[in-house]
Amino acid sequence: MTGITRRAALGLLAAGGALVGLGLAGGYMLRDAMKLIGGGMTGSGMMGSATQADMSSYTKLFDRHAELRRTVEAIDGGVRTTTESDAPDLIALLQAHVSSMYTHLNQRAEVTCMSSSLPTLFRNSTSYRRELTLTTKGVAVTETSSDPRLTNAIREHAQEVSGFVRDGMPAMMRGMMVSD
Repeated sequence: MTGITRRAALGLLAAGGALVGLGLAGGYMLRDAMKLIGGGMTGSGMMGSATQADMSSYTKLFDRHAELRRTVEAIDGGVRTTTESDAPDLIALLQAHVSSMYTHLNQRAEVTCMSSSLPTLFRNSTSYRRELTLTTKGVAVTETSSDPRLTNAIREHAQEVSGFVRDGMPAMMRGMMVSD
């Protein structure tokens, strides 16, 4: 067995220190990212009232957007939409998601991103009518208002959601770039 030279020992010590430094830096970056996800994007931060469960359902819906189908019909004062799937777990997730969003609207607990129309809808949640029907394959929603500004926001949101269903996460990212 041969001994290690002073130069090799110093090199190993420097390499070990660099690895520790990288580990600390990575750990701090991970910690900050988790703060953003856990506290900054939800609660009173970037996502408003969205809970971790809401965030999880958004992610799953975006990941499986190709398994959803959606129709939007313009009606007097708003829209009638149907969003469905053939996958039982996705149907349940979709129904829970829309129910949760309506709960947030009814409580005036604003979810603040992913849509340029949501802020208007949340801030005026008592000024338009919403009807949610759970279907065997998903949800049917009717939303209407006598206020033309809210009618436009309702229709804009229906088109945004259709983009989410069609394009998945890229559509959501576009929505984040243009939302308030």
